[in-house]
Amino acid sequence: MSLDEVDREILFHLRQDGRLTNVELAKRVGLTPPPCLRRVKRLEETGVIAGYRAVIDPEAMGRGLEVLIDVEIYAQDRKSFEEFEDTVASYDEVVEFRRMYGRPDYFIRVAVADHAAYEAFLTGKLSCLPAVLRLESHLTMKKIKTNR
Repeated sequence: MSLDEVDREILFHLRQDGRLTNVELAKRVGLTPPPCLRRVKRLEETGVIAGYRAVIDPEAMGRGLEVLIDVEIYAQDRKSFEEFEDTVASYDEVVEFRRMYGRPDYFIRVAVADHAAYEAFLTGKLSCLPAVLRLESHLTMKKIKTNR
C-alpha cells in the first residue's frame, strides 16, 4: 500500500498518542473527521496500523532491569532451531526475541526485577538449554532513544 503525506502525518500523530480522538487527529492533520476516520480505518484494515497498546513502566511491573543477550547455538537442524525458539519464546522474562543473520544467531531482550532475578533466569533457564553454545549479556548504561 502506498502512503501519501496525510497518511504519514496520521501515523506520526498516532505514534505520539494512540489515544487521540478522531476529532483531534483530524484537526492536527487538516482534515474533517469523516475522511480522517476513513483513512485510519483503511490503515488498520491494510495492516499498516497493526494495533494499539499501553506503554507500561517496567519499573512499576517489577521489571526494572533490562538485559540484551547475544546467543550462539550448536544446532544446525530445523527441529533443534524450532525447539530452541519455542522454549525461549515461552519464557515470561523474554520481551523481544530475534533470529539474526550472521553472528550472533539470536538476540534476546529480557526484563527482570534485578540482578538476582537475571542470574536465576540465565542459569536456571537459558544457559542450560542443550542448543546453547555461547551467551553474551549486555546491560544498559543509559537509554538514549526508544520508539514506543
